[in-house]
Amino acid sequence: MIWGTERMSLLSELKFVHNMLRRDLASIRRMADQVAAGGDLREVRQGLVKLSTRGPLFQLKDNCLSYCSIVHTHHSIESATLFPRIRRMAPDLNAAVDRLEADHVAVAGLLDEVSAAARDAENRERLAKALDALADRFLAHLAYEEESLGTVLSKMTH
Repeated sequence: MIWGTERMSLLSELKFVHNMLRRDLASIRRMADQVAAGGDLREVRQGLVKLSTRGPLFQLKDNCLSYCSIVHTHHSIESATLFPRIRRMAPDLNAAVDRLEADHVAVAGLLDEVSAAARDAENRERLAKALDALADRFLAHLAYEEESLGTVLSKMTH
């Protein structure tokens, strides 16, 4: 990816995307907490509309279902293109890539639970719990990915 006239390393690009994912996850969690506490749904809807127009990565239209789809897509791209490239370039990172691929499976299950909970309008607490579980696992995954692959990604560009 090229931003302005400079080429970004894949590590810089990955952190750029991860930081947007972190930022919007924090916003979604705050909204879920509001809903779980019986907050005004109009305020939450307004927050989601604001979130949907704020960043270049997210076009979060009505709810966190779009967020879940974005993360699924991000992980699919990593698994299909980035991880095989890392395995070829740095076989010493195979164990880290194995762990990251296992994380993708675990996060996918948590994303599916968030999606199901978001459709379950009667159970606000379920959504708040699902988002908390996702946030805990997903934030740890992002940090591990940046730490374990940072050296090799900082040397790579497209």
